Amino acid sequence: MSSQMNQIRTGILENWKQFSLLVLINAFVGAMVGMERAILPAIAEQEFRMVAHTAILAFIVVFGVSKALTNYFAGRFSDVYGRKIILVIGWLIATPVPFMLMWAPSWNWVLLSNFFLGVSQGLTWSTTVIMKVDLAGPKRRGLAMGINEFVGYLAVGITAFSTGWIAANYGLKPEPFYPGVIFIFAGLILSITCIHETQHHAKHETSLHPLHHRSIVPSQRAIFWNTTLHDRNLSSVSQVGFVNNMNDGVAWGLFPLAFAASGLGLIQIGWLAAIYPVVWGVCQLFTGALSDQIGRKWLIVIGMWIQALGIVLIASNLMFTAYLIGAVLLGIGTAMVYPTLLATIADIVNPAWRASAIGVYRLWRDLGYAAGALISGIVSDLFGLTSALWLIATITLLSGTIAAFRMEETLRFAQTHTSQ
Repeated sequence: MSSQMNQIRTGILENWKQFSLLVLINAFVGAMVGMERAILPAIAEQEFRMVAHTAILAFIVVFGVSKALTNYFAGRFSDVYGRKIILVIGWLIATPVPFMLMWAPSWNWVLLSNFFLGVSQGLTWSTTVIMKVDLAGPKRRGLAMGINEFVGYLAVGITAFSTGWIAANYGLKPEPFYPGVIFIFAGLILSITCIHETQHHAKHETSLHPLHHRSIVPSQRAIFWNTTLHDRNLSSVSQVGFVNNMNDGVAWGLFPLAFAASGLGLIQIGWLAAIYPVVWGVCQLFTGALSDQIGRKWLIVIGMWIQALGIVLIASNLMFTAYLIGAVLLGIGTAMVYPTLLATIADIVNPAWRASAIGVYRLWRDLGYAAGALISGIVSDLFGLTSALWLIATITLLSGTIAAFRMEETLRFAQTHTSQ
Protein backbone atom coordinates (compact mmCIF):
# COMPACT_ATOMS: atom_id res chain seq x y z
CA MET A 1 0.00 0.00 0.00
CA SER A 2 2.79 2.41 0.91
CA SER A 3 4.62 1.72 -2.37
CA GLN A 4 1.38 2.43 -4.25
CA MET A 5 0.98 5.71 -2.37
CA ASN A 6 4.56 6.66 -3.24
CA GLN A 7 3.72 6.31 -6.95
CA ILE A 8 0.90 8.86 -6.72
CA ARG A 9 1.78 12.33 -7.96
CA THR A 10 -0.30 15.46 -7.56
CA GLY A 11 -0.34 18.28 -10.09
CA ILE A 12 -2.40 19.33 -13.10
CA LEU A 13 0.25 18.33 -15.68
CA GLU A 14 1.02 15.10 -13.88
CA ASN A 15 -2.66 14.11 -14.07
CA TRP A 16 -3.63 15.95 -17.25
CA LYS A 17 -5.66 13.14 -18.82
CA GLN A 18 -8.00 12.67 -15.87
CA PHE A 19 -8.07 16.40 -15.18
CA SER A 20 -9.07 17.12 -18.80
CA LEU A 21 -11.82 14.49 -18.72
CA LEU A 22 -13.22 16.02 -15.52
CA VAL A 23 -13.14 19.46 -17.17
CA LEU A 24 -15.13 18.09 -20.12
CA ILE A 25 -17.65 16.44 -17.82
CA ASN A 26 -18.08 19.70 -15.93
CA ALA A 27 -18.91 21.41 -19.23
CA PHE A 28 -21.87 19.04 -19.58
CA VAL A 29 -22.82 19.76 -15.94
CA GLY A 30 -22.84 23.51 -16.63
CA ALA A 31 -24.75 23.08 -19.87
CA MET A 32 -27.62 21.44 -17.98
CA VAL A 33 -28.13 24.65 -15.98
CA GLY A 34 -27.58 26.92 -19.00
CA MET A 35 -30.44 25.15 -20.76
CA GLU A 36 -32.88 26.98 -18.46
CA ARG A 37 -31.35 30.39 -17.90
CA ALA A 38 -32.80 32.40 -20.78
CA ILE A 39 -36.23 30.82 -21.20
CA LEU A 40 -37.83 29.43 -18.03
CA PRO A 41 -39.20 32.80 -16.86
CA ALA A 42 -40.66 33.28 -20.37
CA ILE A 43 -42.22 29.81 -20.22
CA ALA A 44 -43.78 30.71 -16.87
CA GLU A 45 -45.34 33.90 -18.27
CA GLN A 46 -46.29 32.77 -21.79
CA GLU A 47 -47.02 29.04 -21.45
CA PHE A 48 -48.48 28.92 -17.93
CA ARG A 49 -49.79 32.52 -17.64
CA MET A 50 -48.06 33.21 -14.34
CA VAL A 51 -47.87 36.80 -13.10
CA ALA A 52 -46.45 36.91 -9.54
CA HIS A 53 -42.66 37.10 -9.56
CA THR A 54 -42.43 35.10 -6.33
CA ALA A 55 -44.29 32.19 -7.93
CA ILE A 56 -42.25 32.37 -11.14
CA LEU A 57 -38.97 32.33 -9.21
CA ALA A 58 -40.08 29.29 -7.20
CA PHE A 59 -38.15 27.07 -9.63
CA ILE A 60 -34.91 28.68 -8.43
CA VAL A 61 -35.91 28.18 -4.79
CA VAL A 62 -36.49 24.47 -5.43
CA PHE A 63 -33.23 24.19 -7.37
CA GLY A 64 -31.21 26.10 -4.77
CA VAL A 65 -32.48 24.21 -1.72
CA SER A 66 -32.13 20.77 -3.30
CA LYS A 67 -28.66 21.56 -4.65
CA ALA A 68 -27.51 23.08 -1.36
CA LEU A 69 -28.57 20.10 0.75
CA THR A 70 -27.11 17.68 -1.77
CA ASN A 71 -23.79 19.58 -1.76
CA TYR A 72 -23.52 18.96 1.96
CA PHE A 73 -24.02 15.23 1.66
CA ALA A 74 -21.95 14.98 -1.53
CA GLY A 75 -18.90 16.28 0.29
CA ARG A 76 -19.37 13.98 3.25
CA PHE A 77 -20.17 10.92 1.14
CA SER A 78 -17.15 11.65 -1.08
CA ASP A 79 -14.93 11.35 1.98
CA VAL A 80 -16.64 8.15 3.11
CA TYR A 81 -17.46 6.26 -0.10
CA GLY A 82 -15.19 7.86 -2.71
CA ARG A 83 -15.72 10.40 -5.46
CA LYS A 84 -16.58 8.43 -8.61
CA ILE A 85 -19.70 6.68 -7.33
CA ILE A 86 -21.19 10.02 -6.25
CA LEU A 87 -20.49 11.48 -9.71
CA VAL A 88 -22.23 8.59 -11.49
CA ILE A 89 -25.28 8.75 -9.21
CA GLY A 90 -25.55 12.48 -9.92
CA TRP A 91 -25.80 11.86 -13.66
CA LEU A 92 -28.37 9.11 -13.20
CA ILE A 93 -30.60 11.48 -11.21
CA ALA A 94 -30.40 14.07 -14.01
CA THR A 95 -31.78 11.65 -16.61
CA PRO A 96 -35.49 12.69 -16.46
CA VAL A 97 -34.84 16.47 -16.41
CA PRO A 98 -34.92 17.42 -20.13
CA PHE A 99 -37.89 15.13 -20.80
CA MET A 100 -39.90 16.68 -17.95
CA LEU A 101 -39.14 20.18 -19.24
CA MET A 102 -40.09 19.24 -22.81
CA TRP A 103 -43.45 17.77 -21.89
CA ALA A 104 -44.36 19.70 -18.72
CA PRO A 105 -48.18 20.05 -18.62
CA SER A 106 -48.03 22.40 -15.60
CA TRP A 107 -45.59 24.56 -13.67
CA ASN A 108 -45.42 21.89 -10.95
CA TRP A 109 -43.62 19.63 -13.45
CA VAL A 110 -41.05 22.37 -13.96
CA LEU A 111 -40.58 22.64 -10.20
CA LEU A 112 -40.13 18.87 -9.88
CA SER A 113 -37.62 18.82 -12.74
CA ASN A 114 -35.65 21.53 -10.95
CA PHE A 115 -35.61 19.42 -7.81
CA PHE A 116 -33.96 16.61 -9.78
CA LEU A 117 -31.65 19.11 -11.49
CA GLY A 118 -30.59 20.59 -8.15
CA VAL A 119 -29.83 17.17 -6.64
CA SER A 120 -27.90 16.19 -9.76
CA GLN A 121 -25.90 19.44 -9.82
CA GLY A 122 -25.08 19.08 -6.13
CA LEU A 123 -23.60 15.64 -6.74
CA THR A 124 -21.90 16.17 -10.10
CA TRP A 125 -20.48 19.69 -9.76
CA SER A 126 -19.38 19.13 -6.16
CA THR A 127 -17.61 15.91 -7.07
CA THR A 128 -15.81 17.30 -10.11
CA VAL A 129 -14.57 20.18 -7.92
CA ILE A 130 -13.34 17.81 -5.21
CA MET A 131 -11.66 15.50 -7.73
CA LYS A 132 -9.81 18.37 -9.42
CA VAL A 133 -8.59 19.64 -6.04
CA ASP A 134 -7.38 16.10 -5.28
CA LEU A 135 -5.46 15.87 -8.55
CA ALA A 136 -4.03 19.41 -8.62
CA GLY A 137 -2.33 19.35 -5.22
CA PRO A 138 -1.51 22.42 -3.12
CA LYS A 139 0.53 24.49 -5.60
CA ARG A 140 -2.08 25.10 -8.31
CA ARG A 141 -5.43 24.98 -6.54
CA GLY A 142 -6.48 28.41 -7.73
CA LEU A 143 -5.64 27.56 -11.32
CA ALA A 144 -7.47 24.22 -11.05
CA MET A 145 -10.60 25.92 -9.75
CA GLY A 146 -10.30 28.63 -12.37
CA ILE A 147 -10.20 26.04 -15.15
CA ASN A 148 -13.10 24.12 -13.60
CA GLU A 149 -15.35 27.14 -13.24
CA PHE A 150 -14.23 28.61 -16.59
CA VAL A 151 -15.42 25.59 -18.52
CA GLY A 152 -18.56 25.08 -16.43
CA TYR A 153 -19.82 28.63 -16.76
CA LEU A 154 -18.69 29.04 -20.35
CA ALA A 155 -20.97 26.08 -21.03
CA VAL A 156 -23.74 27.78 -19.04
CA GLY A 157 -23.42 30.92 -21.17
CA ILE A 158 -23.18 29.21 -24.54
CA THR A 159 -26.17 27.00 -23.75
CA ALA A 160 -28.19 29.96 -22.43
CA PHE A 161 -27.69 31.82 -25.69
CA SER A 162 -28.36 28.70 -27.77
CA THR A 163 -31.64 27.90 -26.03
CA GLY A 164 -32.72 31.54 -26.33
CA TRP A 165 -32.03 31.41 -30.06
CA ILE A 166 -33.82 28.07 -30.46
CA ALA A 167 -36.83 29.38 -28.49
CA ALA A 168 -37.01 32.54 -30.61
CA ASN A 169 -36.97 30.52 -33.84
CA TYR A 170 -38.78 27.29 -32.97
CA GLY A 171 -40.78 27.92 -29.80
CA LEU A 172 -40.34 27.70 -26.03
CA LYS A 173 -41.07 23.95 -25.88
CA PRO A 174 -39.84 21.29 -26.56
CA GLU A 175 -36.99 22.13 -28.96
CA PRO A 176 -34.72 24.12 -26.55
CA PHE A 177 -34.42 21.08 -24.30
CA TYR A 178 -33.31 18.55 -26.92
CA PRO A 179 -29.58 19.21 -26.29
CA GLY A 180 -30.08 18.26 -22.64
CA VAL A 181 -30.51 14.62 -23.63
CA ILE A 182 -27.07 14.67 -25.28
CA PHE A 183 -25.48 16.40 -22.27
CA ILE A 184 -26.81 13.80 -19.84
CA PHE A 185 -25.80 10.68 -21.70
CA ALA A 186 -22.37 12.06 -22.64
CA GLY A 187 -21.66 12.98 -19.00
CA LEU A 188 -22.94 9.66 -17.69
CA ILE A 189 -21.01 7.48 -20.15
CA LEU A 190 -17.75 9.37 -19.61
CA SER A 191 -18.16 9.21 -15.83
CA ILE A 192 -18.72 5.44 -15.87
CA THR A 193 -16.10 4.43 -18.42
CA CYS A 194 -13.25 6.96 -18.22
CA ILE A 195 -13.06 8.51 -14.74
CA HIS A 196 -10.87 6.99 -12.01
CA GLU A 197 -11.21 7.41 -8.26
CA THR A 198 -9.11 10.30 -6.87
CA GLN A 199 -9.56 9.88 -3.12
CA HIS A 200 -6.11 8.25 -2.85
CA HIS A 201 -4.59 11.52 -4.10
CA ALA A 202 -6.05 13.32 -1.08
CA LYS A 203 -4.69 10.62 1.23
CA HIS A 204 -1.29 10.94 -0.42
CA GLU A 205 -1.32 14.72 0.08
CA THR A 206 -2.16 14.22 3.73
CA SER A 207 0.75 11.79 4.15
CA LEU A 208 3.20 14.43 2.86
CA HIS A 209 2.46 16.73 5.80
CA PRO A 210 3.21 14.95 9.09
CA LEU A 211 1.59 17.60 11.26
CA HIS A 212 -1.61 17.34 9.27
CA HIS A 213 -1.42 13.55 9.25
CA ARG A 214 -1.29 13.37 13.04
CA SER A 215 -4.10 15.85 13.52
CA ILE A 216 -7.46 14.50 14.55
CA VAL A 217 -10.22 14.71 11.95
CA PRO A 218 -13.00 16.84 13.48
CA SER A 219 -16.53 15.54 13.87
CA GLN A 220 -19.00 16.43 11.14
CA ARG A 221 -20.70 18.74 13.63
CA ALA A 222 -17.43 20.60 14.29
CA ILE A 223 -16.72 20.87 10.57
CA PHE A 224 -20.21 22.28 10.02
CA TRP A 225 -19.99 24.96 12.71
CA ASN A 226 -16.43 25.99 11.90
CA THR A 227 -17.28 26.44 8.24
CA THR A 228 -20.55 28.17 9.11
CA LEU A 229 -19.68 30.47 11.98
CA HIS A 230 -16.67 29.88 14.24
CA ASP A 231 -13.64 29.96 11.95
CA ARG A 232 -13.24 33.53 10.69
CA ASN A 233 -11.87 32.47 7.29
CA LEU A 234 -14.11 29.49 6.56
CA SER A 235 -17.25 31.29 7.73
CA SER A 236 -16.32 34.36 5.67
CA VAL A 237 -16.03 32.11 2.64
CA SER A 238 -19.49 30.69 3.35
CA GLN A 239 -20.99 34.15 3.82
CA VAL A 240 -19.54 35.51 0.59
CA GLY A 241 -20.51 32.38 -1.31
CA PHE A 242 -24.09 32.71 -0.06
CA VAL A 243 -24.40 36.30 -1.30
CA ASN A 244 -22.58 35.53 -4.55
CA ASN A 245 -25.13 32.85 -5.44
CA MET A 246 -27.93 35.10 -4.25
CA ASN A 247 -26.81 37.35 -7.09
CA ASP A 248 -26.69 34.44 -9.50
CA GLY A 249 -30.23 33.43 -8.53
CA VAL A 250 -31.38 36.99 -9.23
CA ALA A 251 -29.53 37.01 -12.56
CA TRP A 252 -31.13 33.70 -13.49
CA GLY A 253 -34.70 34.52 -12.52
CA LEU A 254 -35.23 38.26 -12.21
CA PHE A 255 -32.93 39.68 -14.91
CA PRO A 256 -34.88 38.07 -17.81
CA LEU A 257 -38.12 39.50 -16.37
CA ALA A 258 -36.53 42.96 -16.02
CA PHE A 259 -35.14 42.82 -19.56
CA ALA A 260 -38.50 41.70 -20.96
CA ALA A 261 -40.28 44.47 -19.06
CA SER A 262 -38.01 47.02 -20.76
CA GLY A 263 -39.09 45.72 -24.18
CA LEU A 264 -36.23 43.40 -25.11
CA GLY A 265 -36.92 40.29 -27.22
CA LEU A 266 -35.88 36.68 -26.58
CA ILE A 267 -32.69 36.90 -28.64
CA GLN A 268 -31.53 40.06 -26.81
CA ILE A 269 -32.43 38.46 -23.48
CA GLY A 270 -30.49 35.38 -24.60
CA TRP A 271 -27.42 37.54 -25.28
CA LEU A 272 -27.64 39.17 -21.84
CA ALA A 273 -28.29 35.83 -20.12
CA ALA A 274 -25.23 34.42 -21.89
CA ILE A 275 -22.71 37.28 -21.55
CA TYR A 276 -22.61 37.21 -17.75
CA PRO A 277 -21.68 33.51 -17.33
CA VAL A 278 -19.37 33.63 -20.38
CA VAL A 279 -17.40 36.57 -18.94
CA TRP A 280 -17.50 34.85 -15.56
CA GLY A 281 -16.18 31.64 -17.10
CA VAL A 282 -13.42 33.15 -19.26
CA CYS A 283 -12.09 35.48 -16.57
CA GLN A 284 -11.75 32.61 -14.10
CA LEU A 285 -8.91 31.23 -16.18
CA PHE A 286 -6.95 34.28 -15.06
CA THR A 287 -8.39 35.04 -11.63
CA GLY A 288 -7.90 31.51 -10.32
CA ALA A 289 -4.22 31.52 -11.32
CA LEU A 290 -3.86 35.13 -10.11
CA SER A 291 -5.03 34.13 -6.64
CA ASP A 292 -2.13 31.63 -6.52
CA GLN A 293 0.23 34.59 -7.01
CA ILE A 294 -1.20 37.60 -5.16
CA GLY A 295 -3.48 35.97 -2.60
CA ARG A 296 -7.15 35.27 -2.04
CA LYS A 297 -8.62 37.93 0.26
CA TRP A 298 -8.64 41.08 -1.85
CA LEU A 299 -9.75 39.31 -5.00
CA ILE A 300 -12.79 38.17 -3.02
CA VAL A 301 -13.50 41.57 -1.46
CA ILE A 302 -13.06 43.66 -4.61
CA GLY A 303 -14.93 41.06 -6.65
CA MET A 304 -18.01 41.52 -4.45
CA TRP A 305 -17.82 45.29 -4.81
CA ILE A 306 -17.62 45.00 -8.60
CA GLN A 307 -20.66 42.69 -8.57
CA ALA A 308 -22.58 45.33 -6.63
CA LEU A 309 -21.69 47.95 -9.24
CA GLY A 310 -22.86 45.67 -12.06
CA ILE A 311 -26.22 45.11 -10.39
CA VAL A 312 -26.61 48.88 -9.85
CA LEU A 313 -26.14 49.45 -13.59
CA ILE A 314 -28.81 46.89 -14.41
CA ALA A 315 -31.12 48.35 -11.74
CA SER A 316 -30.74 51.81 -13.31
CA ASN A 317 -33.03 50.64 -16.13
CA LEU A 318 -31.32 52.68 -18.83
CA MET A 319 -30.80 50.81 -22.11
CA PHE A 320 -29.41 47.63 -23.65
CA THR A 321 -25.83 48.94 -23.51
CA ALA A 322 -26.08 49.63 -19.77
CA TYR A 323 -27.51 46.16 -19.22
CA LEU A 324 -24.62 44.70 -21.21
CA ILE A 325 -21.97 46.58 -19.22
CA GLY A 326 -23.70 45.60 -15.97
CA ALA A 327 -23.71 41.93 -16.99
CA VAL A 328 -20.00 42.13 -17.90
CA LEU A 329 -19.13 43.71 -14.54
CA LEU A 330 -21.18 41.09 -12.72
CA GLY A 331 -19.28 38.39 -14.61
CA ILE A 332 -15.88 39.91 -13.82
CA GLY A 333 -16.71 40.31 -10.13
CA THR A 334 -18.02 36.78 -9.85
CA ALA A 335 -14.91 35.42 -11.59
CA MET A 336 -12.73 37.13 -9.00
CA VAL A 337 -14.68 35.50 -6.19
CA TYR A 338 -15.81 32.05 -7.28
CA PRO A 339 -12.62 29.98 -7.76
CA THR A 340 -10.86 31.95 -5.04
CA LEU A 341 -13.37 30.86 -2.39
CA LEU A 342 -12.73 27.19 -3.15
CA ALA A 343 -8.97 27.71 -3.18
CA THR A 344 -9.24 29.46 0.20
CA ILE A 345 -10.89 26.40 1.76
CA ALA A 346 -8.24 24.12 0.25
CA ASP A 347 -5.49 26.37 1.67
CA ILE A 348 -6.44 25.86 5.29
CA VAL A 349 -8.33 22.55 5.54
CA ASN A 350 -6.72 19.16 6.10
CA PRO A 351 -7.10 17.02 2.94
CA ALA A 352 -8.54 14.22 5.09
CA TRP A 353 -11.73 16.24 5.67
CA ARG A 354 -11.50 18.79 2.84
CA ALA A 355 -14.45 17.33 0.89
CA SER A 356 -16.67 17.63 3.97
CA ALA A 357 -15.71 21.30 4.47
CA ILE A 358 -16.33 22.02 0.79
CA GLY A 359 -19.71 20.35 1.16
CA VAL A 360 -20.68 22.67 4.05
CA TYR A 361 -19.50 25.73 2.11
CA ARG A 362 -21.46 24.66 -0.96
CA LEU A 363 -24.51 24.06 1.24
CA TRP A 364 -24.54 27.71 2.30
CA ARG A 365 -23.40 29.00 -1.08
CA ASP A 366 -26.24 27.38 -2.99
CA LEU A 367 -28.86 28.28 -0.39
CA GLY A 368 -28.10 31.73 -1.76
CA TYR A 369 -30.00 30.76 -4.93
CA ALA A 370 -33.14 30.21 -2.87
CA ALA A 371 -32.61 33.33 -0.77
CA GLY A 372 -32.03 35.49 -3.84
CA ALA A 373 -35.15 34.18 -5.56
CA LEU A 374 -37.33 34.57 -2.45
CA ILE A 375 -36.09 38.01 -1.42
CA SER A 376 -36.06 39.49 -4.90
CA GLY A 377 -39.41 37.91 -5.78
CA ILE A 378 -41.18 39.22 -2.67
CA VAL A 379 -39.63 42.71 -2.92
CA SER A 380 -40.34 42.99 -6.64
CA ASP A 381 -43.99 41.98 -6.10
CA LEU A 382 -44.37 44.55 -3.32
CA PHE A 383 -42.19 47.43 -4.54
CA GLY A 384 -41.16 46.67 -8.13
CA LEU A 385 -38.26 45.06 -9.96
CA THR A 386 -35.95 48.05 -9.57
CA SER A 387 -36.29 48.10 -5.76
CA ALA A 388 -35.44 44.39 -5.59
CA LEU A 389 -32.27 44.91 -7.65
CA TRP A 390 -31.13 47.87 -5.53
CA LEU A 391 -31.61 45.79 -2.36
CA ILE A 392 -29.50 42.93 -3.76
CA ALA A 393 -26.76 45.40 -4.80
CA THR A 394 -26.66 46.80 -1.24
CA ILE A 395 -26.40 43.32 0.32
CA THR A 396 -23.55 42.49 -2.07
CA LEU A 397 -21.62 45.63 -1.16
CA LEU A 398 -22.01 44.83 2.55
CA SER A 399 -20.88 41.24 2.02
CA GLY A 400 -17.58 42.34 0.50
CA THR A 401 -17.06 44.93 3.24
CA ILE A 402 -17.61 42.34 6.00
CA ALA A 403 -15.08 40.04 4.34
CA ALA A 404 -12.57 42.90 4.16
CA PHE A 405 -12.64 43.24 7.95
CA ARG A 406 -13.08 39.58 8.95
CA MET A 407 -10.97 37.49 6.55
CA GLU A 408 -7.27 36.82 6.75
CA GLU A 409 -5.05 36.11 3.76
CA THR A 410 -4.88 32.30 3.50
CA LEU A 411 -2.41 31.78 0.65
CA ARG A 412 0.49 31.85 3.10
CA PHE A 413 -0.97 28.76 4.85
CA ALA A 414 -0.84 26.83 1.58
CA GLN A 415 2.71 28.04 0.86
CA THR A 416 3.86 27.08 4.37
CA HIS A 417 2.39 23.60 4.09
CA THR A 418 3.87 23.11 0.63
CA SER A 419 7.34 24.05 1.83
CA GLN A 420 7.31 21.57 4.70
